[in-house]
Amino acid sequence: MQFTLKLAPHLMRWRKGLAKGANTYLHIQCLLICALFFPTFLIAQSKVESKAYNWDDTKAVKDENRMRRQFVDGSTTLLNNLEIHTSTVEGGEAPHPSHTHTDQEELVIIKEGTITATIGTQSKDLGPGSVIYVLPGDDHGFRNAGSAPCTYYIIKLKNRTPINADRGKKSGGSFMVDWNDMKFVAHDKGGRRNVVDKPTALFERFEMHVTTLNAGLMSHAPHTHSPEEIILLVSGDTEMQVGNEKYKLKEGGMVVLDSKISHNLTNVGTKEAMYFAFQWN
Repeated sequence: MQFTLKLAPHLMRWRKGLAKGANTYLHIQCLLICALFFPTFLIAQSKVESKAYNWDDTKAVKDENRMRRQFVDGSTTLLNNLEIHTSTVEGGEAPHPSHTHTDQEELVIIKEGTITATIGTQSKDLGPGSVIYVLPGDDHGFRNAGSAPCTYYIIKLKNRTPINADRGKKSGGSFMVDWNDMKFVAHDKGGRRNVVDKPTALFERFEMHVTTLNAGLMSHAPHTHSPEEIILLVSGDTEMQVGNEKYKLKEGGMVVLDSKISHNLTNVGTKEAMYFAFQWN
C-alpha cells in the first residue's frame, strides 16, 4: 500500500508550533481529535492493483443527476492518481455543468447511447465506441443527445511529472474521434482500429487502438513494457493473464496494468472479441 497524508492548513500551523518547542502532548491530542471527528483529514490512497475489474463487481450509485459506477481510484507507478468510473445519464440531461481541470487529463469512451460532447467552442454528437480526450485547461461538458439513457467511461489521469502545456498544444490539443472514423484494418488474428498515437500535455506518448481478436486466439505471448496500460473489453469472452494470475474478463470490464507487468489476453469464447487498449508513458 502507498499512503498519502493530507494535512489541513491549521494542522500545518500546529507542526510549526512543534518545531518551536510547543507542548508536544497538546498537539498530539489535537491531531487525535481531528482524526476522530474529521476522518477525511487523513486520506489513505492505495496503489491500484494490476488485475481485472469487471462490470458486475461495481455498484451503481446515484450521484446528482446520473448513476455512477466506480472502478478504481488510486496511484500507479507513473501516476499520482488514476480514477475510473462510468456515468449513466438520462435522455437530454447533463451530468454537471461544463468545467475545466488544471492538473489532469480526461479520457472518455462511450459505452452506449449518444452524447453531445463540447470542448471549448467545438461540439460533436458521438455514439458508442467514440473517444474524447481533454487536456488540462480546456473547458468541456457532455449531454445525452438522445431520449434513452447513455453510459460512458471516464478515465482521469494525474501524472507525477509537471504538465507540459506547450507540448500538448503542439501535438494538436484536446480531440474527439468518432467510432465511424476509425478505419478497420484486418490481419491474421482479426483486425485493428487505430485511434491516436501522439504526445499530450502529461505524457511523452499516449497510444490507443481497438483490437478485434478471433475466437480461440491469443493476442500475443505474455510480455512486459514500461508504459502503463488499460484493456477495456467491449464484447466477447476473454481470459487475461496478469503476472502469475489469470482473470475472467467480461464485457464492460477492464484490466489495469502497471509498468512492466507481464500480461496477455486470450479469446476463450466462440465469437470474436473486441477491446480498447491504451497506454501512456
